[in-house]
Amino acid sequence: MRTPLLIVLLLNSIFTMAQKTDTTFLKKLMESRPELFSSVLNHPDKNQVQILYTQITRAAKNKPSFKSYSFNLNPHHYFYPASTVKLAAVIFALEKVNRLKSTGLTVNSKMITDSAFRGQTKVTKDTTAKNGYPTIEHYIKKILLTSDNDAFNRLFEFIGRAEINQKLRKYGFNDSRILNRLAIGDAGESSKHTNPIQFYHQDQLVYDQKAQFDPLEYELNLTNLTMGKGYLDSADRLVNKPFSLANKNAFAINDQHHLMQKLMFPEAFPAKERFNLTSADYHLIYTYMSKYPTESDYPKYNADEFWPTYAKMLYYGREKSIAPDPNIRIFNKYGDSYGYIIDNAYLVDFKTGIEYLLTAVIQSNEDGIFNDNKYEYDTVCFPFMKNLGRTIYEFEKNRNKPKPDLSKFKLDY
Repeated sequence: MRTPLLIVLLLNSIFTMAQKTDTTFLKKLMESRPELFSSVLNHPDKNQVQILYTQITRAAKNKPSFKSYSFNLNPHHYFYPASTVKLAAVIFALEKVNRLKSTGLTVNSKMITDSAFRGQTKVTKDTTAKNGYPTIEHYIKKILLTSDNDAFNRLFEFIGRAEINQKLRKYGFNDSRILNRLAIGDAGESSKHTNPIQFYHQDQLVYDQKAQFDPLEYELNLTNLTMGKGYLDSADRLVNKPFSLANKNAFAINDQHHLMQKLMFPEAFPAKERFNLTSADYHLIYTYMSKYPTESDYPKYNADEFWPTYAKMLYYGREKSIAPDPNIRIFNKYGDSYGYIIDNAYLVDFKTGIEYLLTAVIQSNEDGIFNDNKYEYDTVCFPFMKNLGRTIYEFEKNRNKPKPDLSKFKLDY
């Protein structure tokens, strides 16, 4: 679809203005498309929208430089990050494997999870894996392809809560914390205890990790920790008081965006600030972040439940009928819970040379009741994500910049 000349001129003027006023650029860009964004722009605080967009411009030898723009960004205004925390766990799990390589541990070692505290569960097999047993690598595939909750919980237990939060601080993600497993009601004392785990090469034990306990709380200076006017409790009874998300995971938009930038462009950072990942680790992450569920044999997914663009919200929304563009790949991690939709993405178009980083959150919960599964995902959140991603894409089509070499991200699926 061709962009009308008036829009092109407006976008170019906005770009010129954005050189001086970074925090107004995205607002003006969305205001140029009122048919797409007026309902959200009229009450951005109600929908709790935050956006970070980074332009990438390549210089000599394909070296990237970055210029970022924000909308409504507030690292201290809490939103529930849902599954977006899983990308940090993927990275930190691989770093731990690399640290323990002298033991014989690899990403393909058989991983047997035991239990040692109330609520913990065991895992001894995985029928979705080709060889029938769980491994770090297979859990990573399940996280990146379809955001599997149990796979994240097993990496959380392997890394340990203390190490996860130490790593967040080490890499400068100071507005974030990861305290809980997902989708099992993990909170309080149980979240501080992680399972014993054994790793095997064939039948030989190579690494034995004892149960761990982390006493720390990881306090953050956050607002908006209580929200709404009521919630359904575990027995589906309505409680008429605000819903509290205190002592839950937090992953600020600025930290998510920075993590993605560091993951996709390690060469742009000093060696001491890079993740401790091997070339094989990067290849694994890049492949399964950008791969469609329908392109995977192990695990194998039902295309009706996990269609190709299922996880690619910041360009396709959640529409099943949209076929993926063969020239575009999106490396991302999304999250959805409590009415929040979050996506953290790096998009490349191999045909046009478009590339950009985009991270956003939006929430809709019109009745103010939590845990009732009545959120306006389909009418508010998914359309906003799709429209935002495509508006940025259209802007990038008309941005004058050297065409990059994106061959690094052209993977064999």
